[in-house]
Amino acid sequence: MVSAKPPNKKRLIFLMIMAGLLVTGALLFNAPKQTHIITIAFPSGAKLDAEVADTPEKLLFGLAFREYLPPKEGMVYIFNESAPHRLWTKEFKIPVDIIWVDEGKTVVYVVQGAEPCFHSPCPWYGPPPEDARYVIETNAGFVKSQGVAPGSKLRFILKT
Repeated sequence: MVSAKPPNKKRLIFLMIMAGLLVTGALLFNAPKQTHIITIAFPSGAKLDAEVADTPEKLLFGLAFREYLPPKEGMVYIFNESAPHRLWTKEFKIPVDIIWVDEGKTVVYVVQGAEPCFHSPCPWYGPPPEDARYVIETNAGFVKSQGVAPGSKLRFILKT
């Protein structure tokens, strides 16, 4: 008959320390990235704090699944290159205004009051008549209340 030896105390302590290090490392390396915000100044004097869509998930989903968007806030997509970018509002819960902006920070196209879409096929918004490098989404009514139109010059202010 073989008797089971009790586990070695040093070995158990070593395994517990290693497990702790693995969990700590996983938490540190998989921690969510800090959200980047760019303040966008409009000719009317209004400023919009826009969350930068800088992850694959944000680029894909944008403002989808959000129940509420505070006033004077939005999202800005910064694309790698200027192109005729199109967007949709699949799974959005709020209507939005969409603003396409070229490399010189000039508005080239706007869509007011793009409604949420819950069932496929969803309509696409865009492409703009000119290539855009940035697309801004904000609460519906912002474009009208601030007089945003093609030709409006915007300023992007980086927060530090």
